[in-house]
Amino acid sequence: MSSAEPTPGHLVWRLAMKWRTAVDRALGPLGLTHAQYVVLSSLVALDRPSQRELADHTGLEPLYVSKLARSLEAAGFITRTRDTVDTRTMRLLLTPHGRSTVEPAMAVVRALLDRLLEPLGDRTSAFSDELRELLAVPLD
Repeated sequence: MSSAEPTPGHLVWRLAMKWRTAVDRALGPLGLTHAQYVVLSSLVALDRPSQRELADHTGLEPLYVSKLARSLEAAGFITRTRDTVDTRTMRLLLTPHGRSTVEPAMAVVRALLDRLLEPLGDRTSAFSDELRELLAVPLD
């Protein structure tokens, strides 16, 4: 690899930035940021996760998830309730307002992802498998 050729790390960074920017632009008219979308769309799939479980699922820092959860609760998108067994744990749930906001956002992001992955065609599934493999590599 010549010094003028970007490294795989640089390419991953550029793709992540391209995706984040595109999602932020696409969700702007719906009043959501990419980070808010990640939390809300994850709550569609997860059953009353703790903030820690949501952080693990999304890859976001637990402190950031806590901050996002408080702001999303204040905006009426989610509810946060104490766990009945461990009262230090907060459980998260979409409100009807949160669900009615995130469902159209999910359609927008799905269409955006289809456009991004279109050049891969039949290789999309293999690409996803390789991404999962890389994400599973522990770096700690």
